[in-house]
Amino acid sequence: MSDPVRVLVVGASGLVGQAVLRAAVDRPALRLVALGRRAAPLPQGARMEQLVIDPAQWADAVAAARPGVIVLALGTTIATVGGDRAAFRAVDHGLTLQCAQAARQAGVAHAILVSSVGADPAARSFYLATKGEVERDVAALGFARLDVMRPGLLRGARSGPPRPAERLGMAVAPLLDWALAGSLARYRSIPASTVGRAIADLASARSTGHFVHHYREIHKAAQGLADPGS
Repeated sequence: MSDPVRVLVVGASGLVGQAVLRAAVDRPALRLVALGRRAAPLPQGARMEQLVIDPAQWADAVAAARPGVIVLALGTTIATVGGDRAAFRAVDHGLTLQCAQAARQAGVAHAILVSSVGADPAARSFYLATKGEVERDVAALGFARLDVMRPGLLRGARSGPPRPAERLGMAVAPLLDWALAGSLARYRSIPASTVGRAIADLASARSTGHFVHHYREIHKAAQGLADPGS
């Protein structure tokens, strides 16, 4: 029997990070390490390490942890940082890229990046442009395998201050999702728990390449039906 895969989750206290922790509880093939600026609630039955460290030392923590896979699940909102675009970019781009660079320099071959549907460096939306730049810059680091998760609106209970716009979006999502068919299906809302299960499944992938996962691919991976190479 092969040794468990050591998976470092950066941003473990966030919505997707928490979903990954829950999804890994019954997966003996995975050994998770949760990294965050504050303690993340650990699910019942969890057998995982937790590193609570100031973000200024995260790059060193990533290198010291020496994971087999790094999950980059950091994210904030413009509202959370008081409308400060520079502060938003410092987290979503700067801190994410620093952790990715530290992982690559430590010899980590597999990264899973949580991005967003519509991410594009040329997007008019500052949010989507930033996400696109992160994807581009992480890909440039040369991981042997890079899985980019591009979910639509994430459904699930968040910790921290309420996000009125997201709550409204989740309320109307069931009415809109049915109309998003064909190529538009990628814009459907999706439970964070589904994204978490997909990431846990992909953490065991052994093939190499750069793979982008939208709504359908995320659901497929969450069901354990993803092709080993995609």
